[in-house]
Amino acid sequence: MWEELGIAISLIFIIEGILPFLNPAGWRKTLRNISEMQDKTLRTTGLLSMIFGLVLLYLVH
Repeated sequence: MWEELGIAISLIFIIEGILPFLNPAGWRKTLRNISEMQDKTLRTTGLLSMIFGLVLLYLVH
């Protein structure tokens, strides 16, 4: 179980690092836009992302 958790966390870091590595200026612009979003929009986006992840996990597993 701990090995799988370590693999999952490692994959998160790899995936999260792809965009800043490939396009740092675009990543900076995206972060600037995100910082200006309303809290409600960010929460909704986060909730939808978690639901999508859960559904995908269910389908894959």
